[in-house]
Amino acid sequence: MKIFVPRDSAAVSIGADRVAAALQQAHPHAVIVRNGSRGMLWLEPLVEIEVDGIRHAFGSVQPEDVDALNLSGDFASSPSYLGITHELPWLKSQQRWTFERVGVIDPTSSEDFLAHGGLSGLKTALAIGPEATITQVTESGLRGRGGAGFPTGIKWRTVADAQAAAHSGDPLGSQVHKYVCVNADEGDSGTFADRMLMEGDPFTLLEGMIIAGFAVGADTGYIYIRSEYPAAIYSMQQAIDSARALGWLGQSVLDSDFSFDVHVRVGAGSYVCGEETAMLDSLEGKRGMVRPKPPLPALEGLFGVPTVINNVISIGSVPAILARGAGAYAELGTGRSRGTSVFQLAGNIAQGGIVETGFGITLRELIDGYGASTLSGRPVRAVQVGGPLGSYLNEAELDTPADYESLLEIGGMLGHGGIVVFDDTVDMSRQAKFAMEFCAEESCGKCTPCRIGSTRGIEVIDLIINGHDKAGNIELLEDLCEVMRDGSLCAMGGLTPLPVLSALHKFESDFEPAGKERA
Repeated sequence: MKIFVPRDSAAVSIGADRVAAALQQAHPHAVIVRNGSRGMLWLEPLVEIEVDGIRHAFGSVQPEDVDALNLSGDFASSPSYLGITHELPWLKSQQRWTFERVGVIDPTSSEDFLAHGGLSGLKTALAIGPEATITQVTESGLRGRGGAGFPTGIKWRTVADAQAAAHSGDPLGSQVHKYVCVNADEGDSGTFADRMLMEGDPFTLLEGMIIAGFAVGADTGYIYIRSEYPAAIYSMQQAIDSARALGWLGQSVLDSDFSFDVHVRVGAGSYVCGEETAMLDSLEGKRGMVRPKPPLPALEGLFGVPTVINNVISIGSVPAILARGAGAYAELGTGRSRGTSVFQLAGNIAQGGIVETGFGITLRELIDGYGASTLSGRPVRAVQVGGPLGSYLNEAELDTPADYESLLEIGGMLGHGGIVVFDDTVDMSRQAKFAMEFCAEESCGKCTPCRIGSTRGIEVIDLIINGHDKAGNIELLEDLCEVMRDGSLCAMGGLTPLPVLSALHKFESDFEPAGKERA
């Protein structure tokens, strides 16, 4: 008997390790497989029992529930039985490309990875060559999934055409290099897709990095992982060690004439290192501060040499594109937003978790359909898409398609795909103030509009909600936000006005003193 119990951090945090131990004790002859999470986080720990190759799911299992699991085959008699896993509506209706193996395989097993199509994309790339590989990525329509939405193929082409260089500060010496850097400093509120992929299918991220290195002529890759993700750090290091031993990394990748290696670097705990140039500074051992552009990192990146910088989900999408074909991927989505997006449902949501589907699905379909609306049962009042720097949307805007252009048209942004839901008890003046507080706390301090503007913004919002010259201070706040938007060096200060002004303009009544208490 094979029993699957997730090792994902979300599942472990609510008892998955104890459930696995209880199952092993109750069934000493069973094989306990620690897989990644399927993404139905409200059902964790999710236990699956495989019979004749078909997996049956049991939801929210705790150690004391193990004895009630009827493993004789009469699963329906168990109170926690959900049905055949792949037929559950939440999963069946998704279009999983990047997450196709997450929750399915043992993430520590290279054999399991290969048995489920692993390395097919890399083998295709090695067969068709660097030029055709970049063409496939370009034709797929893949864009950066970290927030900016820049076309991945164009970025790769720029690095491929750049001249490799040497730099005196490079720890690898004076050899000529190009780099591939993956930014896994996932700091946006309500986002966890990077972590889940690294913990649930780390070999896919490595495969994508190897393909990128082959395509652009790089020989070294770095994964910059935030320090708050110890399980992901451990998982990626395990995968790297296994890949080296198997000849997937190092000299002569898969017996080819291409050499490539990958290293993990742990982040320094700064939100701003999610910005690509601040990450490069941190990788070089400096304080993470935003660099002015130009020069572009694609031309002068890590240690001054041409560098591909992509988000985890961007790189993690590449193997499936190469394996299944750019055309099949490009058929998904809408307009200029092609392929799939990994949406993350969080906040006041009844069914939080991961949804991977083609662009174009509406926010309402995601929130009311997959998410089953609010956990509190109260009406949805506001939704923030794209992390703490994203605009707040009201209920009337939930029919907007979740893609880059549609959200931009209403003053929003897709960002990393995080969707945070608030019910009608939320005080939007506090949310606006939080945005400025967050900026003040996380600013690298390099530019004045961000460093000083956020501090002044907190003060002005306090004046508004306490009834001091409301009209004058609203005008002042709008002017301040304009300076921050136009004068900040990076998105930290440049995007903070989005949540502030969207809260102010769409939920103006919350900025009235009205004698109500405010924290």
